[in-house]
Amino acid sequence: MIIVSGWIRVDPGARESYLRGCVSVVEQARASSGCLDFAIGPDLLEADRINVYERWESEESLDAFRTSGPSDDQTAMIRDAEVSRYRISGVGPA
Repeated sequence: MIIVSGWIRVDPGARESYLRGCVSVVEQARASSGCLDFAIGPDLLEADRINVYERWESEESLDAFRTSGPSDDQTAMIRDAEVSRYRISGVGPA
């Protein structure tokens, strides 16, 4: 299993526009083979932060979906980011 998790920072006034631009990406990801979960949403405490969370069955399913990054307009809005890919070897109850 692969988890992609982290955050993106945009100007606070641009956050809603950025998130609206992500709706189709979330829809496409969730419809993709091997996608177990995909969410992009506003942080509850920081007005400039967007949280990213993805869960995939395998590297292959993630790579098949990942043909490009954010659009040029979205990329221009990003001020900082920290998003990482994690390879998970086991899963159990919380």
